Amino acid sequence: MTSSSRVAIVTDSTADLPPDIRERRGITMVPLNVHFGDEAFRDQVDLTSEQFMERLSAAEKLPTTSQPSTGLFEQTFRELAQNHEEIVCVLLSSHLSGTVQSAQIAADAVADDIRVEVLDSLNGTLGCGYQVIHAADLASQGVDANVIAARLKMQQSRYHVIFFVETLEHLRRGGRIGKAASLVGSMLKLKPLLRVDEGVVVPFERTRTRRKAINALVDFAENLSGIQRIAALHNTTPDDAQALIDRVGQLATGDSIVQTAVIGPVLSTHIGPGALGLAIEVAQSE
Repeated sequence: MTSSSRVAIVTDSTADLPPDIRERRGITMVPLNVHFGDEAFRDQVDLTSEQFMERLSAAEKLPTTSQPSTGLFEQTFRELAQNHEEIVCVLLSSHLSGTVQSAQIAADAVADDIRVEVLDSLNGTLGCGYQVIHAADLASQGVDANVIAARLKMQQSRYHVIFFVETLEHLRRGGRIGKAASLVGSMLKLKPLLRVDEGVVVPFERTRTRRKAINALVDFAENLSGIQRIAALHNTTPDDAQALIDRVGQLATGDSIVQTAVIGPVLSTHIGPGALGLAIEVAQSE
């Protein structure tokens, strides 16, 4: 997509799209925020994943996160209105963040100047990012914003995110997963597989060791049909991510665009270090 496209595409920092991909496709990124005490950092702008992990290891208290302000979204939309006719804004699941709400309030505020379609991806990391890429591809073909949003909404079941974490404590503290699941995981020292299901993080399968959890990720991918894109997700273990994609990458029939992706600071706040997973896009069902 080029800047001359009628429709601008906007996402947030949790889509985990590398900067070169955003730049090539003309995708605008609005960052969420990470807070260490009184210090606030813009996700993947002021704070890289590596810098975040260094701070996390030294922090006395766990960091917190916040959505982008309505004002930041409004400013972004007004700037894009200077050389675009419409905007499609694809964002982190509304069950995990208030980002969609902030964007919708901003979209209503700029409605007299530009039409903004705000889409809840019902997903996170590349499960959202793949939808953003699809939106950008459609925009480059001259498809209208309302049609792009409708197509993406109809096809959200194509995108799978499945992962495991070293401890469920971060998810429990952030309220992103049920307390009972955290208690079971802690007591049995499990490495449970988790997945994003209709925008919510839910337990998928119990595994007891990291090795078994990795094998379970591979099994999940191998049991899916029609994989078009697949990427390994990590936040502190690039070698594990590369080894994982080496095992499953050949399952994709299309250009995966991203082979391994680093989970950014905001999402890492809620899952902790050592996370590993897969983002998968399957073919559209007939």
